[in-house]
Amino acid sequence: MEKKLSVNNLVVSFRTPAGKVQAVRDISFDLNKGETLAIVGESGSGKSVTSKAILGILAGNSIIEGGSIIYDGMDLLKIGEDDFYRIRGDKIAMIFQDPLSSLNPIMRVGKQLTEAMLLKGKAHQKASRNSFNQTLALLEKTMAAAGTDSTKAHTLCQNFDKFEFKHIEIEQTYNTAHEAAIEVLDDITDALFHIEKKALDDPKYTLKEIVRLSKLTPNDFVVSNDKSKLEAAVKTLESVIPSDCKSKNFTASKAQLEILQGIMTEALKKEKPDFFSMGYYAQFSGKSVPVSMPIDELNKMMRTYLEESFLNEFCEEASKALSFSAKESARKKKEAIDVISANRSIFDSDLWDVKSCKEAAEKMIQAVEASIDPIEIHKDGLAWTFAGSIRASQEHYFGGIDKNKAAAKKHAKQQKKYDNLTAKGKQPTWKVTPSTAVDLELEQDNVRELLNRLTEHYKEDLAEQNEVDFAKKTKELIEFFRENASGAVSRVTKEMAKYKALKLLEEVGISEPRKRYRQYPFEFSGGMRQRIVIAIALAADPDILICDEPTTALDVTIQAQIMELINHLKEKRNLSIIFITHDLGVVANMADRIGVMYAGKLVETGTADDIFYSPAHPYTWALLSAMPDVDTNDRLEAIPGTPPNMIYPPVGDAFADRNKYALKIDFEMQPPMFKISDTHYAATWLLHPDAPKVEIPKIITDRIARMKEKGGKSNA
Repeated sequence: MEKKLSVNNLVVSFRTPAGKVQAVRDISFDLNKGETLAIVGESGSGKSVTSKAILGILAGNSIIEGGSIIYDGMDLLKIGEDDFYRIRGDKIAMIFQDPLSSLNPIMRVGKQLTEAMLLKGKAHQKASRNSFNQTLALLEKTMAAAGTDSTKAHTLCQNFDKFEFKHIEIEQTYNTAHEAAIEVLDDITDALFHIEKKALDDPKYTLKEIVRLSKLTPNDFVVSNDKSKLEAAVKTLESVIPSDCKSKNFTASKAQLEILQGIMTEALKKEKPDFFSMGYYAQFSGKSVPVSMPIDELNKMMRTYLEESFLNEFCEEASKALSFSAKESARKKKEAIDVISANRSIFDSDLWDVKSCKEAAEKMIQAVEASIDPIEIHKDGLAWTFAGSIRASQEHYFGGIDKNKAAAKKHAKQQKKYDNLTAKGKQPTWKVTPSTAVDLELEQDNVRELLNRLTEHYKEDLAEQNEVDFAKKTKELIEFFRENASGAVSRVTKEMAKYKALKLLEEVGISEPRKRYRQYPFEFSGGMRQRIVIAIALAADPDILICDEPTTALDVTIQAQIMELINHLKEKRNLSIIFITHDLGVVANMADRIGVMYAGKLVETGTADDIFYSPAHPYTWALLSAMPDVDTNDRLEAIPGTPPNMIYPPVGDAFADRNKYALKIDFEMQPPMFKISDTHYAATWLLHPDAPKVEIPKIITDRIARMKEKGGKSNA
C-alpha cells in the first residue's frame, strides 16, 4: 500500500514558565493512500500537537526534539517556509474543532472560499514553469553525460521545448475560451434565477458582462459548430439590453440568455483534446490540426504521430540518461556509506568535540549530497534533509551545553530556597521548577538514529538497484513535463474561483449556494459553518485532510451528518484522512486504523476491528467503557483520576496511576510495543509472557457480543 505520510520517532515539547512540557514522546505511524487513520485520546494527550507539527503550525514556544515527518520525499520538520507554502493547504489541509474560529466573521463566505484559490494560483503557475525549464535543462546535460551525442541531446530537448511551447500556446487559447464558457454559463444561470425572482441587481452591467464573456468562447474545441448561432444571440442580446433595462421587463433578454445557456451547456460537454500531442503535430507536421475529426480519433492520430516522429526516440535517450544517473547515484551511495562508516565513531562516542563533529558531519553531508540522483522526480526525503537534520542536532547539542549550565544554576538556586524553607519547618506552596535543560543524550541519539536510518535506506536502495523499471520512470518523467506545462497556463480568475467555490458549496451539502455565497458566517448554523470550513479545506484538492475534532462542537445529529460527509468526500476524492478525536464512538464506522494516544505516546494501534473487538491496553478498555451505548442501560464507567503533569513525566507507564490492573513494573519502566498480530500492537506489560492473566472488563465483552449480533465483525 502506498504511504502518503510517515511520522517517525516524533518528540515535541513546549517551554513554559513552570518548566518544559513533554507533549509528544517518540511516536511513529504511517498514513496510507485512501485510508482514514483515527488518533484517539483524552484532551492533552498530544493528538492536536501531532497534527500541528505535520502542518508546521506549532506555537512559538514549541521544541522539536527529534523525529521526522516524511511527505513526498521531504521531511516537513526540516523544510523552509517557502517549501511549506506549497504544501500547507495545497497538499495537506486541516479542519479545526470550532468552525467559527476558523472563519473571518466580517468577511462573506464566498470571499473566504476564493481568496486562497487566487493567491495559490499564481504561485502554482510560476512553480510549474520553473520545474519544467530546470528539469529539461538537467535532462539534456544528463543525456550527454550518458553517451548521447551532445548535438543530438540538444536537438531532442530543444524540439521538446519547442512543441511544448506550442502545446502551451494552444492550451492557453483553449483555456481562455473554456473558462469564459464556464463563467458565462454561471452568470447566465445566476441572471435567469434573479430575473425569475424579479431581483436582478445592476442588470446593465450583468448583461453586458455576459455579452463580453460570450464573445471569448468561440474556439475549435469549445464553441465551434454553434458560432453563428452564438453570434446571432449575442448581437440580439446587445440590442435589447437598453430597452429591457429601461422597462425592467427582461423577457427579450431572457430568451437570448436561454439560447446562450444551451450553447454553453453543450460546449462544456465536449471532451478535452490531448494538447500535449497536438503541440507536436501543430509545430512539426506542416499541416493544420483536423479539428472536425472526432476527439477520440484526433487524439489517437496525433499521439501516434508524436510517438513515431519523436517521442519514442526521446524516451529511449531519456531512459538511458535516467539509468546512467541512477547508476552514478548508486556508486556514490556506496561511497557515502563508506564515509559515514569511517566517521561515525566520532558520534558514537559519549563525549563530542565541536571541531571533530563538525568536520565529520561536513564530510558526510558532502558524500550524501553527491549521492542524490539529480534527475529523480520523486525526491529521497532522507537524503535531501540529511544536511539540515545533522546540523540542527549538532547545533542543539553544543548550544545546549551552555544552556544547561544556566538552567542548572537556576534550578540549584530554586532547590536551595525550597530546602531552606523545609529545614525551617515550613512547607512551600510551590514546587521546584524542573530544569529546562536540553536533553543532550537525546540529541546524540537523534544523530546516531539518522546515520543508522540513512545507511540502512541506502543499502536497501542498492539491493533493489537491478529491479528498477526505467521505462516506467521515463513515462513518469514525460508525465511530469506534461503536467508542469499545463500547470504553467492553468490560471485562476476571479470568475473561475467563484465557479469552483459554488461547486464546492454544493459538494459539501449547502443548499442555495448562490445565496449562501454572499452571506456572513454568523448567518449559518454550526453544522453549516463546519461544511464551509470543509469546502475551504478542499479548495486546493489536497492529498491529505487532517480533521481535528471537527464534530466536538456539534450536536449528535449534526455530528453524524458531518461524519457521513467526510466519508463521502474521502471516497469521491480518494483522500487520506487523519481524524483526531477524544471519542472512540465517533470513528467506529469510518476509521480504517486507530491509534490510541495517552500522555504523548501511542499506547495501542490497530485496525478498527482490532481496537473495537480485541482491545488490549487498559486505557483502551477505559475509553470503550466510557463510550455511550444505546443498547444497554448499564452505567458507564468513568476513568478515575486525571492525566499526569507532563512537566514531570512518569518513569513507567503514564497510565499506571489510573489503571486498576497496573503491575509493579508499570510504575518502574515504560512498556515496549508488544506485537499482537501483523496489524495490532499495544504498549502494556499485561502482554508480557510472564504477566498475570487479566480478563477484559465485562462491560466491554458484553458490548462486543452486542456488536457481533448486530452484524459487526464475524465470529470467525
